Amino acid sequence: MSRRYELIAPVYDVVSGEYPVYRTGRTLGIDLLGPRPGDQVLDVGCGTGLNLPALQQRIGPGGVIVGVDRSPAMLAAAARRARRHGWTNVVLVAADAVESGADRLAERITAAGGRAETDAALASYALSLMPEWDRAWAATLALVRPGGRVAVVDMREPTVAAWRPLARWACRLGGADITAHPWSAVERDGLQVVAAQAWAGHLQARAATVPARGGS
Repeated sequence: MSRRYELIAPVYDVVSGEYPVYRTGRTLGIDLLGPRPGDQVLDVGCGTGLNLPALQQRIGPGGVIVGVDRSPAMLAAAARRARRHGWTNVVLVAADAVESGADRLAERITAAGGRAETDAALASYALSLMPEWDRAWAATLALVRPGGRVAVVDMREPTVAAWRPLARWACRLGGADITAHPWSAVERDGLQVVAAQAWAGHLQARAATVPARGGS
């Protein structure tokens, strides 16, 4: 998987179907997440930084975006995007959210200049790429402060039958498991869950408030 994204990083924004399909899901997820000025937002599986523009509009120059990705080539593309726009509040961390766990991930984030505890976290089209996505989710949830917000955007088969072969092909091309449904973890672990969908249900977004540690 990592090798695939190393190879396609230079053209990912063009071949990923970002326009017109998958940008819609990013917008839904960030709207549901509702980051505020000054927040630190953790972008899990940030890739080439496609979430950066919309997040920057929400958090402003006083906030921080911490992008985590296991692919150096994707992170390099995200860094170029940040430099091109003059965004000095972007912290990029090379890490595998599944293998690192919350403690090691927190160490890497603080070493890079971010805070160990974050105000909000977003995983867009990232968890379904991970065979053990529940471990990445657990690490992400542990890094968000109680009362903070989490959001997941991902894919399932659309309700329109004619669209299903194309959706399956797109997921196979990107290495995503269309049956993973990782937004179910938001529904299970969060409070005050809100939901949105688009493209005949192919894109699913969930967001919630993080409960107190050990609470519900």
